[in-house]
Amino acid sequence: MIQQRFAFLEFARPLFSDRVAMAWTDPRAPMPRLMGDEVLSVEQVAPARAREFGAGRAAARHAMEILGQCARPVLQGEDRAPVWPPGLTGSITHSARDCLAVVTDDTDIRALGLDLEPATALESALWPVICTPPEIAWLASLGPSQRGHFAKLIFSAKEATYKAQYVVSHTLLDFHDITLSVDLGANTFSACFNTDIAGFNAGRQIKGRFALLSGSLLTAVELRRGSE
Repeated sequence: MIQQRFAFLEFARPLFSDRVAMAWTDPRAPMPRLMGDEVLSVEQVAPARAREFGAGRAAARHAMEILGQCARPVLQGEDRAPVWPPGLTGSITHSARDCLAVVTDDTDIRALGLDLEPATALESALWPVICTPPEIAWLASLGPSQRGHFAKLIFSAKEATYKAQYVVSHTLLDFHDITLSVDLGANTFSACFNTDIAGFNAGRQIKGRFALLSGSLLTAVELRRGSE
């Protein structure tokens, strides 16, 4: 587990700027101790889901400590999104074997979005659900063996974008509400809004980054004040 943690932190850290702290935990480990009213979020959930929740909150507190902040509870809102303590913002993501949290106290950063997915192909039946026509056209330009994997990249990048924009808009988006363009050489993407929502006009673009490591795909968005 130690090797896995350091591998993730080494390859994922460059996805964010220096004032964003990142921490890793193992959701398969015994349930970590929760703080305060965090316990209310796991009272009626399955043990596996409780461990995932606990791992995410433990990672978030580790990240707070890296920033030099006191560890504080991260509650869950009625919409199930994390409620960050005053002065902090962040994002939490997990797979079956890894959990990552990013946290910042930089007042110039309005929101963070992080998504972790297995680096497996997205089944073709889901492409029209996830992808807009321009994205489908981009996938068609790739080799047949690549298309499913890059469809998964589109899915993950939209998840990271949705997490970041939700902090600003408090609006649930459809997958077709944004269109991605991907720069495979630079490991970056741009998400363009196709409709007006609170805080974002149609045509507004959000930049993000992605990375691949040992079967895992990570996508990241750092939304700075004045950029929306």
